[in-house]
Amino acid sequence: MMESNADSSSEQPVFAAELFPHRSLGRRGFRVLLILSGAVCFLYGMFFVATGAWPIGFFFGLDFALLYGAFWLSYRSGRVREEVTVSRTDVSVRKFTPSGRMVEHHFNPFWARFRVRRHQEIGILSMQIFGEGRRTDIGSFLNPDDRESFAKAFKGALATVKQRI
Repeated sequence: MMESNADSSSEQPVFAAELFPHRSLGRRGFRVLLILSGAVCFLYGMFFVATGAWPIGFFFGLDFALLYGAFWLSYRSGRVREEVTVSRTDVSVRKFTPSGRMVEHHFNPFWARFRVRRHQEIGILSMQIFGEGRRTDIGSFLNPDDRESFAKAFKGALATVKQRI
């Protein structure tokens, strides 16, 4: 009975983070942008069709379709996310693609190493967890400030787990 309590306490995460890309334009702003740009494209398109320059009206419709497609792709790529947890017995990285497919990586926390590549002016360029012949990138979609805060917190969590031997 005592061992199961010890096992369950060692499985409690010391660190857990869900990483996802930042989108500056929310769903409501996206709708407003589409309504406004759609109205402008429609009005100007109808003007050119009515004046006999129908190919220009066609291009206004094409512009709107391309704008919608670009934002649709941007929001789809925004569904990517990573879940990173650190416990005494496991470092887990779960990566979710925009389509919902999940890939999971596990590392022994005592063998895991965290590598951060920096540029003097830009800051963190990339972050990797590696150990036992495997490696995975994490947080590649984060902005520089979020990379800094994640790297600091993750390093602290790994150090905490390694101290509790």
